[in-house]
Amino acid sequence: MFKKLAHTLGLNTNPTIFFVSAALTVVFVVCSIAFTATVDAVFGAGSEWILTHLGWLYILGVTTFLVFLVWIACSRYGHVRLGPQGSAPEYGALPWFCMLFAAGIGSILMFWGVAEPVSHFAQPPQGDVEPESVEAARQAMGFTLYHFGLHTWTIFCLPALAFAYFVYRKGLPFRVSSVFHPFIGERINGPLGRTIDIVAVLGTLFGVAVTIGLGTMQINSGLNTLFGIEESRLTQLVLIAVVTGIAVVSVATGLDVGIKWLSVANIVLVVALLVFVFLTASPLYLAKGTIETTGIYLERLIPLSFWNDTFGNTGWQGSWTVFYWAWTITWSPFVGIFIARISRGRTIREFVIGVLALPTAFSIVWFSVFGLSAFDIEMNQGGGLVREVVVEQDIPGALFAFLDFFPLTTFVSVVSIVIVVVFFTTSSDSASLVVDMLCSGDVDSPTRQRVFWGITEGVVAATVLTATGMGGLDALQQTIIVFGLPFFVIGFFMMAGLVRSLRAEAAEGEGGGRTRDTPLVTRARKIVRRNRHGAHAVTAGRPRGRGRGFGQRRGG
Repeated sequence: MFKKLAHTLGLNTNPTIFFVSAALTVVFVVCSIAFTATVDAVFGAGSEWILTHLGWLYILGVTTFLVFLVWIACSRYGHVRLGPQGSAPEYGALPWFCMLFAAGIGSILMFWGVAEPVSHFAQPPQGDVEPESVEAARQAMGFTLYHFGLHTWTIFCLPALAFAYFVYRKGLPFRVSSVFHPFIGERINGPLGRTIDIVAVLGTLFGVAVTIGLGTMQINSGLNTLFGIEESRLTQLVLIAVVTGIAVVSVATGLDVGIKWLSVANIVLVVALLVFVFLTASPLYLAKGTIETTGIYLERLIPLSFWNDTFGNTGWQGSWTVFYWAWTITWSPFVGIFIARISRGRTIREFVIGVLALPTAFSIVWFSVFGLSAFDIEMNQGGGLVREVVVEQDIPGALFAFLDFFPLTTFVSVVSIVIVVVFFTTSSDSASLVVDMLCSGDVDSPTRQRVFWGITEGVVAATVLTATGMGGLDALQQTIIVFGLPFFVIGFFMMAGLVRSLRAEAAEGEGGGRTRDTPLVTRARKIVRRNRHGAHAVTAGRPRGRGRGFGQRRGG
């Protein structure tokens, strides 16, 4: 039945994954509207249990992922190329970095660049220093960079590496189920594999929908501050329609046009904003502070990587770090597959260093400039940001309150709104591309499929936010925490599967007296000729196609 319907609609996809995912999305949206309290209670209880009882496992697990990535990059497997031997990277360093950064946490930096350092400055996480003191500022920067540095990018890098390896070295389709091939073999094409992929589609859709909803609130807050535009559901609905429309156009034009150039343009604007704040605040203070903040991060990285709030047992970590890891993990299939899609031809060592080190370095500079400037405002310029962020809980408005202390406030705030819009647009169009790949397993599919998923993301966000308000958004947030747990567990299978396959590849290459990757690449090419799925992913040519709830204490 599904095959016939797909043929009638002219779709090039796995009919079961596509239609079941779409149907379940509709069911969830309807239930969220009709039974908001019930959905919130059920998934709220599940997410509360995860945050309370499995927090230690998340802390240990993400740190384990990071150690594994460092090891594999430094090991003898680091030279293995994510593609045929001798292949070159498809994208240059700058567009590659721009796309992976924009699809990853670019929007989060805008949302939390001021708000998170200020929040920890006013309420030190470990409770062992005086609030709003110099030591509180040091602790705030340590925790902020822990949340937005190596560990966050580890959550994206591990699945991205696994996807890139199994697609470009094994000739498998772009699906989450492909990473299970070392364990279940061809059963990835059966009911078990399709179930894994359906869950991945739903997790991606819901995660991006929540982010679009929360980003809309930040944009609305900025427009209210600048132009007095009312913060209302109607305004937010219009904003979601605009963002979705731009995203649909971008994804329809393909990866090499819309997504690539939007990402590059946005990074240029972001760097311009960063330089503006640096030059108009206190350049010497910020230059010294950035160096010192780097040391603070390195000094506290290992202790925080294992800190579980055992003795204080305040519950802070469940509301912040564990919640953030769980939230980020729901994005890992989407961001991981997208990064894998744009990383063909790089070696494992290049890939790991690029995905971990470059965004982390940028995050250190970003939070140093914005966080230290916010501390200076609080300590030496009359303050007001602590009241905005902590007392009034206006997280979306924190950035715009911060910019009030700088020249050209209106102009710079408008530019900031544009940056936020484009960041959320690139997240949406990248997610549309990835969801389509999860369903089809291919990089070259009809444009109508990518457009369908782009519109679906916007509809889910708009329906939940405008029909149920924050109650529905909270329910969706709790839901993706539950959806994130399976993907966290999958991370351990990814590590084991990578090691098993790399060892087999090395043994096969050594035994055959040839380079390690030649036999597997030859096998992958044979698979490509037999199976259209994955063909464009492994051929040498370029593809033809181109807090608790985030509304209060987390966002972006």
